[in-house]
Amino acid sequence: MVNPLLFPEYADAIRALDLAAIGSPAALPERFLLAHEGRFSVHYIPFEYVNPAARIVVVGIAPGFVQWKNAMAETQRRMAAGAAQDEVLRAARLAGAFSGAIRPNFVALLDAIGVQRWLGIASCASLFDHDAHLVQISAILRHPVFVDGRNYSGTPGMAKLPFLREQVLRYFAHEAAQLPDALYIPMGGSVAEGLDWLAREGVIRRERILHGLPHPSGANAERVAYFLGRKERAALSSRTNARQIDAARATLLAQMAALSES
Repeated sequence: MVNPLLFPEYADAIRALDLAAIGSPAALPERFLLAHEGRFSVHYIPFEYVNPAARIVVVGIAPGFVQWKNAMAETQRRMAAGAAQDEVLRAARLAGAFSGAIRPNFVALLDAIGVQRWLGIASCASLFDHDAHLVQISAILRHPVFVDGRNYSGTPGMAKLPFLREQVLRYFAHEAAQLPDALYIPMGGSVAEGLDWLAREGVIRRERILHGLPHPSGANAERVAYFLGRKERAALSSRTNARQIDAARATLLAQMAALSES
């Protein structure tokens, strides 16, 4: 699991980027291509910062094109200001993390199952403020993956493809090895499947994965509202499986109770 820091190799190229001229994944400079196979391509992003004190790891699927541009812009700003390498990498990884409506939903979901009590804080809202040292914002595929020039969305499943499995093991598994006692929160079903695969591989302990939280995006508002008790079961649309959400909530509450007692 050798995972050398790549940033020094890319710093000059990032500094020289004309981001205004890059309007799509197809326009990404060849210099940033890390790997490719068939329809898949992987491009470097300066997301190598690992918070050694993190007790919560929020795991997305992969940075997309917009996040690539935002991270590169933040990196350019920090380098121009003369920031140290660690600060540059930390700022790049946090650029735009959980902005907008997704953040209050996410905080409410974590508080609803008792993550704040396990952490010993009043609310998980402070994870984005003065308790930011307790969280690692991550992605199971650290670097952007594009399929036919579009953001990889989880299909086909990464655990089924040797090319993507190698990316997970090369980067995310190395990160997870530094945070063995953290809780892992998958953001979406494909990420959950990937974390389960890593648990079978012995990279992460299965009891440290918090399965079943609804994705906190605005598009998932009804499931979030029902999980939080803000919407009655009788008022749900046919698209929302109340029984599944009830079961997930009960399992998560029991899991957090067990973790708090251990």
